[in-house]
Amino acid sequence: MNIPVQIDENSAEPLYAQIEKQLRSLIVTRQIAAGTLLPSIREFAGTLRCSVITIRRVYQDLENEGLLRTRQGTGTFVALVEDDKRSGYRLKAVTEALETAVDTGIAVQMTEQELLELFADMVKRKYESKRRSDARGNTNHRDEPSL
Repeated sequence: MNIPVQIDENSAEPLYAQIEKQLRSLIVTRQIAAGTLLPSIREFAGTLRCSVITIRRVYQDLENEGLLRTRQGTGTFVALVEDDKRSGYRLKAVTEALETAVDTGIAVQMTEQELLELFADMVKRKYESKRRSDARGNTNHRDEPSL
């Protein structure tokens, strides 16, 4: 199975965190269905050209969160995520991203009003881009810039 994970080698975010965040998002948004067999740790590490230890950590973290299930001798599968948990993961992911953005704005001495205007403009631009993409029949928005 090809898992659409993009690694940014210039990012300050650790490699395992980049992979974990994207895989979590794919599971929570059901882009990877419950019951799907994931690549072996070694295979996924080879595909992403990273350490087996990195992928093992990602799989273990997501299993600890209840998003993955490992069956000895069979492999690692996507777990069924209940709707209430899904909502919680979605809210947590967006909240963490917004907190980081606000902290960055504060660190560079932006005012509250500047941050609010920037956020409103960005949301408007992103949703306009999404609507245009949807109108073209492209439902995969992974190629669009992220918030």
